[in-house]
Amino acid sequence: MLFDQIASNKRRTWVLLFVFFLLLALIGAAVGYLWLGNVWGGVLTAFIIGGIYALSMIFQATEMVMYMNGAQEIQEKDYPDYYHIVEDMALVAQIPMPRVYVVQDPSPNAFATGSNPKNAAVAATTGLLNMMNRQELEAVMGHEVSHIRNYDIRISTIAVALTSAVTMLSNIAGRNLWYSMGGRRRSSSDENQQGAANVIFLLLSLLAIVLAPLAATLVQLAISRQREFLADASSVELTRNPKGMISALQKLEGGPASKRPVDDASAALYINEPRKTSSLQRLFYTHPPIPERIARLEEM
Repeated sequence: MLFDQIASNKRRTWVLLFVFFLLLALIGAAVGYLWLGNVWGGVLTAFIIGGIYALSMIFQATEMVMYMNGAQEIQEKDYPDYYHIVEDMALVAQIPMPRVYVVQDPSPNAFATGSNPKNAAVAATTGLLNMMNRQELEAVMGHEVSHIRNYDIRISTIAVALTSAVTMLSNIAGRNLWYSMGGRRRSSSDENQQGAANVIFLLLSLLAIVLAPLAATLVQLAISRQREFLADASSVELTRNPKGMISALQKLEGGPASKRPVDDASAALYINEPRKTSSLQRLFYTHPPIPERIARLEEM
């Protein structure tokens, strides 16, 4: 059951990434038609821009992410239990020992970052370290180490980059829509032959401009949520203790919200959504509801 769930989550993530590239191609085609006069040129441009965005974000320094979240690197002597648990989980997962950080925050939470297992780091809040027992902390660190092992951080970064690229290209296409409608004037004979096709292309381009950014955001959320389910299951694989993960999630659900301002990109990294807001806003969060995560673990 455990390995079936892990395999299922991986398949869903790849399907969602494929949908992402379809959206990028769609908005690229709209830009190409409206701006370049060449649909395939627009698709190629969209892929190039998306690739540049992804590479630039992948190679951002781990130090920047930690700085944005007020995290401080610690050594074994500072938090020996926490440090040793991370060390144990990394050993079981067969990845290099990540750098270990602490965030001074009474709200229980944790996250991982890094472009690959050789350049990775984990962080836990003081609230988490004070609230969790050893089995629960092992489960949380197993979750974060799984994100590193499974390259979830890289996948999430690519999703953010592609969403940004789709939004930017959509804005470009929107600015050029009216210009294209006015500039694509032809002779009356041409208009008779191609007028209907032009109207169809313009309508499709308009739909792409309006809907692609929203669709890209929803796909990004779906990818992130699938990776959270996968990390929960992978943590159980490492610890062989589903009860520890369930208990940790229950404590996270009941814990206080962070009083620190947390930006959207950072919020996506945490094991639990650090912001507590309305039910409507939660529809657009990157994390699945904790009761749903617990239900999946109970099915194992």
